[in-house]
Formats: sequence, structure tokens, C-alpha cells
Amino acid sequence: MSSPRAGVREGSLEAPTRHPIDWKNESFYDEGSLFAELERVFDICHGCRRCVNLCRSFPTLFDLIDESESMEIDGVDRKDYWKVVEHCYLCDLCYLTKCPYVPPHEWNVDFPHLMLRAKASGYRQGRAKLRDRIITDTDRVGRFASLPVVVNAVNAANRSPALRQALEVTAGISAEAPLPRYHRPDLRARLEGREIRSGDAQAAGPTRGRVALFSTCYINVNAPQIGEDMLSVFEHNRIAVRLPTSERCCAMPKLELGDLEAVERAKDENVPELARLIDEGWDIVALIPSCVLMFKQELPLMFPDDPLVAKVRDSMFDPFEYLAHRHRAGLLRTDFHRPLGRVAYQVACHQRVQRIGPRTRDILSLVPDTEIETIERCSGHDGTYAVKAETRAASMRIVRPIAGQVERQEPDHVTSDCPMAGDHIAHASGERVFRHPMSLLREAYGI
Repeated sequence: MSSPRAGVREGSLEAPTRHPIDWKNESFYDEGSLFAELERVFDICHGCRRCVNLCRSFPTLFDLIDESESMEIDGVDRKDYWKVVEHCYLCDLCYLTKCPYVPPHEWNVDFPHLMLRAKASGYRQGRAKLRDRIITDTDRVGRFASLPVVVNAVNAANRSPALRQALEVTAGISAEAPLPRYHRPDLRARLEGREIRSGDAQAAGPTRGRVALFSTCYINVNAPQIGEDMLSVFEHNRIAVRLPTSERCCAMPKLELGDLEAVERAKDENVPELARLIDEGWDIVALIPSCVLMFKQELPLMFPDDPLVAKVRDSMFDPFEYLAHRHRAGLLRTDFHRPLGRVAYQVACHQRVQRIGPRTRDILSLVPDTEIETIERCSGHDGTYAVKAETRAASMRIVRPIAGQVERQEPDHVTSDCPMAGDHIAHASGERVFRHPMSLLREAYGI
């Protein structure tokens, strides 16, 4: 084959750009066309190898090539391409931090979205396991697991070594992976009827001082305390907070599975409600970086001509990004009463991809007698990758360098904007306790 690596040139110095995802086009799913593009991009990656330390996709690819007869991509059985795809969980770090050939470079390498295309094609072929279809249906799982009586049984089962071993054998859920607790009442029930206190709702930069919290399926049923902490912090800063009338999962788990029709169904329910709130004067905030990224990047690329999707994109904020805008305008309260000491802070991948800067670090650094140690490495959790039996070991290899840093730092707190990544890191670094940055900020305020 003619290698695209012939006459290798330097990467583009222009700002990276993303092309819309042409997922409605039937050619998007054509396996012949897909495999030709996989071969082209894999050959470029083989000649570069800058991403070898990011995740297991790249070592898997390079091992397949190095162990082939030709030691080139043409020596790899195309059926083995799926092994590379299965290890990609769309963290986007290769695109953001490593690859010199992303668009507008002429080689047009967008590895994460090529993996998304492969996942979508594989999903249509029926390659997705029943287990994966179930655990990515977070709304349904959450509703069931948080029912009265059921919630206690589920939490007890998740702590039982014998039942966890049975779950690994029958469903492929690793017996060693900590699973999140389910809570009843959930966040929406806890906040039902709570009065919205807005103060004078002062604008600051692009923020209007009135926030609708897209609570996310995880915060709602697995970590409602974090949502309550955010509500307290925002109200302390005279920012009105309310919940949307209705919401469902942002569908990032379904995107990573390749079930793009499910993504569209979730979009059709979430976006009109969020757009209505924006028209009524509310900004939108979500506490899970992946959810923010879904509305700010993935949905606009999947639905580039949808004006409501664009409206939500332009009014969606990371919570610490929101607070940073308030601080720049002199509206953030800095009446902190408690120092936080040494904080090991892992920057979540899907927050880095938003290119908003280290806003969480900046805000926590305002607390006196607080030292933030920033860790910019992927945790390898991904929501499902770290709990599946076949990828648990790979996720532990990815998190091990972070755990080593945490153990050497001996911090007072381990934190990350992604609670799943934070729990994964805390568990890997000697059963430490994870605290969300918003919970730490509330503690610093003493409220």
C-alpha cells in the first residue's frame, strides 16, 4: 500500500478544528469504507507513536503491527482492528494534547471520532454486549436501583464479596471494582420545593447570575451531596439555582457505546427544556465534565444545523468556569473560614478538552493556606471501562502513575471534577477518601 507517511511533514501550527459527525449518512457505517479509513489513520499513528502512553488503544495497535509479519499496518488482520476500538473510551486527549495531524492538517486525523464511527458501525452489527447496553442505560438503572427497599439491597450486594464474584462470572462486572452507592431520596427529591434565592442576580461576563443545574444521572442518584454542596456554594455567592422541570442522561455513555440513535432521543428530550430555561434568563451548569462536554462539543457536532443545540452550547458552563467569571467581575465571595491544606487535584479529561483553563485549581487556590498539586493524567475510569472485567486491569495500569503521585504527595484531600475518576484514584492510592472540589469549596466557606 502507499503509505501516507511518505515525506513526513511537521504538524499544523493552526488551531485544531472539528468536523461535523456525518452519522446520518449510510456510508458512515459502511465497513469497507470504515476499515480503509482505520488503516489509513492507524498507519499514520504507527509512524508517529506520540500517544503510546495515553491509553491502551495505542499500545494495542503498535503491538499488533510489531508482531505482524511485515511489521507494518498491512500485516495486521483487519478483524484485529476491533481490539484497538474496544480500548478507546473517547477521552479525547490524543486529539487535544498529542496528535500533530488533527484538522486542519491535510492528513485530517481525528482518532476519537474515527473510533466513534467504528463503535457506531459495530453497534449496528450487534457487537455491543447486553451488559454494556444495560449499564449505559443509566436512567433506567438509576430509577430501579434507587427504589424503596431495592436501594438497600443493591448497596448491600455491591459490598458483598460473594455476590460481587457472582456478578463478575454472570455479567462481566469486575469483583474488584468499587461500584457507586445509590441514594434515596435522590437530589431532585431533596431539592423539591426548595425556594430559589436569587439576590439581585447580577450579570458577570457571559453569566447572568441565575443557574439551572443539569443534575446528571450520576449526581442525582449516586452523589446527591455534591449537588447540594454546589447549591450552597452558589447561593452563598448570590447565584440563584434551580433544576430543570425534567431531564434525562446526557447520553455520553450511549455515545461511547456507539448507540447514536439513543443519543438523539436524549437530545430531543433535554435540549428543548434547557433552551426554554435559557430563554427565561437561566444559564446552564452541570457538575460532570462529560455532561458539559456532551452539550458543548458532541451534540453540536452531531446536530450542526439545530439552533436549539447551538443555543444550549453557548449557555452551558462548567461550575468552576462559572465561578471564575464571577471572580473576574469581583462578585465571588472570598470569606473563607477553613484552609484545605494540601490537595491532590486530578484534571478530568473531559474538562481539559473544553479548553477553559484550570478554573477549578484557580478557585480552590483562593482559599488561604491551601496548596493545589495538579495532576494532568487520565484516570482510566471512563464510567464503565474501569468496572468491566475484561478492561479492569488495563484501567488500573492507566491510573497507577496518578496513584503513585498521590501517595508521594500525602495530601489532605484527593479531588477531581469527575467523581468517578476521583473515586478510582482514591481507591488505587491506598483506599483514600475522595472529595469533590465543590464539596471542598463549601467546607472552605464553612457553610
